[in-house]
Amino acid sequence: MNTSAKTKATTLACHAPDAKHVFVAGTFNGWRTDTTPMKRGRQGKWTVKVHLPPGGHEYKFIVDGTWCCEPGCDGPHEGCHACVANEFGTMNRVIEAE
Repeated sequence: MNTSAKTKATTLACHAPDAKHVFVAGTFNGWRTDTTPMKRGRQGKWTVKVHLPPGGHEYKFIVDGTWCCEPGCDGPHEGCHACVANEFGTMNRVIEAE
């Protein structure tokens, strides 16, 4: 992933205390089929640091194989807006990077 001066390091977090695996996928990865694994912290809080270029980015968490925006989202994050409907009739989380 590009970590040049034009990107901003941002930590995304998901609260999923019973999960075995949590990943994140989003427009900052081009919605590729590969996803970014998250690391489990205390009390079931999963985090991952991503480098975001300026602009709006939609993302979802994949908790034990299930795509979700809520209730797993541990927000709001800095610059995070409400979830938005996507073209598949489900929701995506939105974050605005400067």
